[in-house]
Amino acid sequence: MKKIDKKTVIIAAATLVVGLLAGWVIFGGEKSNSNDGHKHEKTEINGETVWTCSMHPQIRQSEPGDCPICGMDLISLEDDQNADINPNAISMSSTALQLANVSTAIVGKINPVKQVRLNGKVQADERLVYSQSSHIPGRIEKLLVNFTGEFVNKGQTIAYIYSPELVTAQEELFEAQKIAESQPQLFTAAKEKLKNWKLSDKQIEEILTSGKTQDEFPVQADVAGYVTSKMINLGDYVRRGGTIYEIADLSKVWLLFDVYESDISWIKKGDKVEFTIASLSGESFTSAITYLDPVIDPKTRVAKARVEYNNTNGKLKPEMFASGMVKAKLTNKSNSLVVSKTSVMWTGKRSVVYVKTNSDKGVYFIMREVTLGLALGDSYMVESGLMEGEEIAVNGTFSIDAAAQLAGKPSMMSPEGGQAVTGHNHGGMDIGGNESKEVQEVTPKTTVSKTLTIDKQTKENLQPLYASYLKWKDALTNDDFAGAQKMASNMKSELDKINMSMFKGDAHNLWMDFQDSLSKGLEHIQHFSDIEQLRKAFQTVSASMIVMTETFTPLAETIYVQHCPMADNNKGADWLSTYKEIKNPYFGSSMLTCGEVTKEIK
Repeated sequence: MKKIDKKTVIIAAATLVVGLLAGWVIFGGEKSNSNDGHKHEKTEINGETVWTCSMHPQIRQSEPGDCPICGMDLISLEDDQNADINPNAISMSSTALQLANVSTAIVGKINPVKQVRLNGKVQADERLVYSQSSHIPGRIEKLLVNFTGEFVNKGQTIAYIYSPELVTAQEELFEAQKIAESQPQLFTAAKEKLKNWKLSDKQIEEILTSGKTQDEFPVQADVAGYVTSKMINLGDYVRRGGTIYEIADLSKVWLLFDVYESDISWIKKGDKVEFTIASLSGESFTSAITYLDPVIDPKTRVAKARVEYNNTNGKLKPEMFASGMVKAKLTNKSNSLVVSKTSVMWTGKRSVVYVKTNSDKGVYFIMREVTLGLALGDSYMVESGLMEGEEIAVNGTFSIDAAAQLAGKPSMMSPEGGQAVTGHNHGGMDIGGNESKEVQEVTPKTTVSKTLTIDKQTKENLQPLYASYLKWKDALTNDDFAGAQKMASNMKSELDKINMSMFKGDAHNLWMDFQDSLSKGLEHIQHFSDIEQLRKAFQTVSASMIVMTETFTPLAETIYVQHCPMADNNKGADWLSTYKEIKNPYFGSSMLTCGEVTKEIK
């Protein structure tokens, strides 16, 4: 046995004392005042007060104490004082509203503006790109501009050429000069021949004055700009009119934005585009769309929107990435009801909000189903279900819905009401004081109206769709962007191959719904540039795949519905897997084992 160091014993003892003192401060020192600011009407069942946790309302005990999850003091469960006003009302005290971070807003009408996001690149203006050619045939003797990217001014000498033909033409000029008085037309013709090679009058006079032939002649730039391509090297021979350089004037540039097929109806010529450049942090630019491509690219399914920008300061350079936004005014939807996206809880088929009402007995919320219109950036248009002036919850809606489920009232996932169940046993006690039993299933994220039987051939035709989905999931767990994008694209291709006529009766109508939702989730897969976009699409697709699996049960093997509570900004998200082991596709290697199995579909 090793001898224990005396110094180690002293350090350990000191650490223990500090830990006990900290525990007393956190859990003991303030305990007497923990409920001073919280007054509740007590609920009694069978003569006993029910105690719960304000942060974890699934905890129900018959005596006060600490929450077995977070350690907070339990509070008495409030009476539902508004039950006589509306049996579906969810009452919440001011304390509960604060703890759940609930906030509300008044529903109003506005002239809606749809925000369309665009991605693109900076390109040179095609009208300002020139080919600098040689007007003299011959051999390149000197190159004064030796690399691409160099700026040249108009009239600048950029190369020298030796031309035997030009030497001969000079000799003819000298001979014609001798007989200029007797045959002036011949002398004039000799000069014109040199002018055809773009020699100026001044250059011709210098040749006549010197009386000697020049071997090398300069090539001067026709325009000012940047050399974007060097087409020749020293010693090469060029023909008359042969291109030496390509020169681009970047004082004006184009921004070519991709407009998805689904957004093309909102974009028109003349719309203002506010855009930023990835490499110019903190700067924003504004210009208008001058041209919209009338033809959609058959491969990428996008059209190009062209924006012209005066680039006099030279900040924008070709191939820079740009992100833009168009605010399209919906003239045919003026004065429409609009609500924040955070206020809407969407189940896939139903959209609900919680309407706030004040009574003399306090505040309560009632669930209301709404019909949504267009998505406008961070808000939705509402077609029906709400009226102007009503007050709705815009934050903390999931907490309100959880309270409704625990009270057995209509909620997002249980429109008819009924006590919700949870998939966790946190050591709570039931009202009678007995230890609660662990519940094996959780309330599903989506509901299935009924299970339908499809024939063997139809099930076989669905197998490639599931195979691509599962490979997509595996690629996300491995943080493999390229592999995930490829498998998602494969899934889209397999979806397009499925013949809808194989589904009969009710199954046909359901398949049309599933196909539509899956197509929307996979619509822009090939355009995504990072793995988080793929994970967001995977979440949408998984919601439909789970319902479809529960409806058609197309797989011969058991498949597991798995859930990560931290995905989608802590709202939670599900996925399918053929094995029980948790490998999280929403976080990959950063939280690979986060999650749990919530259901088995056999």
